[in-house]
Amino acid sequence: MYSLARKWLFSKDAEQSHDLTLKLLKRFAHTPLALAWRQQVAHKPVTVMGIEFPNAVGLAAGLDKNAECIDAFAQMGFGFIEVGTVTPRPQPGNPKPRLFRIVEKEAIINRMGFNNLGVDYLIEQVKKSRFKGVLGINIGKNKDTPEAEAVQDYIHCMQKVYPYAAYITVNISSPNTPGLREFQHGSALHELLSALKAEQASLAEHHNRYVPIAVKIAPDLTQEGIQAITDALVAHQMDAVIATNTTLSRDAVAGLPHAEEAGGLSGKVLFEASTNVVKTIAERAQGKLPIIAVGGIDSAEAAQAKLAAGASLVQIYTGFIYHGPKLVRNVVNAL
Repeated sequence: MYSLARKWLFSKDAEQSHDLTLKLLKRFAHTPLALAWRQQVAHKPVTVMGIEFPNAVGLAAGLDKNAECIDAFAQMGFGFIEVGTVTPRPQPGNPKPRLFRIVEKEAIINRMGFNNLGVDYLIEQVKKSRFKGVLGINIGKNKDTPEAEAVQDYIHCMQKVYPYAAYITVNISSPNTPGLREFQHGSALHELLSALKAEQASLAEHHNRYVPIAVKIAPDLTQEGIQAITDALVAHQMDAVIATNTTLSRDAVAGLPHAEEAGGLSGKVLFEASTNVVKTIAERAQGKLPIIAVGGIDSAEAAQAKLAAGASLVQIYTGFIYHGPKLVRNVVNAL
C-alpha cells in the first residue's frame, strides 16, 4: 500500500507531500483509516538511559516537529518517538523551497531551519496525545537569538518540556541555523553542558523525576573533534549521544539533480560516515556514553551494523520516507 502512496506523494513537491502526510496522520489516527499504517511488531525491550524501550527502533526528530502525529507514529510500531526540534518561540524557518529529494540515491536535502510553532504549542499537542510510550523531545535555539544568549533558549525549552519528556535531546548539530554547530567545540560546548546538567539537577529535584539528556552531533566532525566532544559528554555525565545529524558533504550525490542545494543531506549516502562516528564514540567512551545511531538506516542489515558499531538504539527518518512503515517492522523483527 505504501508503494502506491509513495508514487502519488513523490509526484508532488517534497514539503507539500510532507505537510499533507502529517495532516492525514493527525486527522485519521483514531479512525478505522489508521488500519492503513497500523501494524504489530515484536516486543523486544531494551533498557538505555534507565528507560525501558519496547524495541530499539525510534523515529528521529524532524519529521514531526510540532508533535501533532505522535499517536499515528506509535501505531506503526516505533519503540520510541522523538518530536521537534522545537524552539522557545514560533518561527517560520528558511524560505521555500527548502526540501529536496534525490531519488537516485534515496536521499533528501533539507534546509528547513527549525520551522516550528514554538514550545508551548508542542506541549499542548503532547498533552492531547494518547501515547504512553517513550517520547523524546528535541530542543534548539531560535534563529534570531544571539549566540551569547543561546544557552538560555535551551534552558527555557528544557524547563517547559521536562514534565512531558521521557528524555530530552539537545540539538547542536543542525547545519541550517547559523552558528549552531559552534556549540560542538571548546568553551561554548562546556558552558552549554554545564548549564544543562545544573538545570537538569534542579528540575529533577523539583519534579521528583530524572529526565535524561541526549546530545545530537554532526557527522562532519574530524576524528579529533569526535573524540573531543565524546570526552566532554562523558566528563559532564550526559546521558546519551545521538549520532548523527545530516551532513554538508555532497561527495556521494555529486552531479545529481538538487545535489548543490544548500542544507543537510540525509539518507543511505550518510550511512558510512555516521556509522564511523558511532564507532569512534564507542571506542573512546568505553561504555560510559550510550549511543543512539541515526543516519542511512534503510534496512535491517543497516540497523544491525549500527548496533555492531556500538549503538544501543537506532532511529530512522529518510529510510522511512522511502520505504514506509514496513521498514519499522522489518528492522524490529530482525534485531
